[in-house]
Amino acid sequence: MTRDRASTTTARSATTMHLGIIGLGKMGNNMRARLREKGLTVTGYDPNPDVTDVASLADLAAALPAPRVVWVMVPSGKITDDVIHNVAEVLSPGDLVIDGGNSRFTDDAVHAEFLATKGIKFVDVGVSGGIWGLKNGYGLMAGGDAADVELAMPIFDALRPEGPREEGFVHAGPTGAGHYVKMVHNGIEYALMQAWAEGYELLESRSDLVHDVTGSFKAWQRGTVVRSWLLDLLVKALEEDPDFEKIAGYVEDSGEGRWTVHDALDRAVPVPTISAAIFARFVSRQKDSPAMKAVAALRNQFGGHAVRQS
Repeated sequence: MTRDRASTTTARSATTMHLGIIGLGKMGNNMRARLREKGLTVTGYDPNPDVTDVASLADLAAALPAPRVVWVMVPSGKITDDVIHNVAEVLSPGDLVIDGGNSRFTDDAVHAEFLATKGIKFVDVGVSGGIWGLKNGYGLMAGGDAADVELAMPIFDALRPEGPREEGFVHAGPTGAGHYVKMVHNGIEYALMQAWAEGYELLESRSDLVHDVTGSFKAWQRGTVVRSWLLDLLVKALEEDPDFEKIAGYVEDSGEGRWTVHDALDRAVPVPTISAAIFARFVSRQKDSPAMKAVAALRNQFGGHAVRQS
């Protein structure tokens, strides 16, 4: 990309930004909707004909102005690898690919190096907000070259929550930094959910003494040091199903919690709370645990993750 071309594109406003999104599942579809609400033009591609805007990746590339910006929002691993390789075949030098999925941070360098052989830029972005992001905005953690991040700032500003940019967005560092920060975020999330779940099980076990478990959690929502969005979601889940009778105490792990522990082991950084939360999820696969029902309910509330019916 020439200097003149770069300066022109970085000056784009939200009203002139036109991007493509690949992957229109729960997150991608909501992100497309929020971006459009904020005035951006979005063309989406998904193999599902019911949600896609175009019929193929080639059509997606043809619909976008140069230099193209394409946001990849598909499951991590081989699916992301395949999408990045396939979309590279229809893009041109100077275009930008953003991986907003939950890729492992070590994959980012591989993707960036591959795209660089074709002259295509790459930015990795960790995204948090789940199914509530459409309404509330998404927390965004970016990694990559500063000029490439700046090019995409109208997108990030449209997706993040209202308020100061630094409270919903960070350019964390070079390639891989965005997904690394998101990985640690999810490790912390594991530990926080486990603490809420264990508190629920303890209160629930003392039904002889505590007659209103849901009310007890609700009483913590204002003025206490443990008030939080996760607490609000747990109260919502309890109001919908007070005894979690419709949920089996089985909890999956997305991979990022494991990756956090793996990297901590490599660096000899103690993360006992996060590690314990991972192992607690393994317990959920051996018996029907009240605590794990609470974790499953929380994952369903904030991320729309499927639950097993009891």
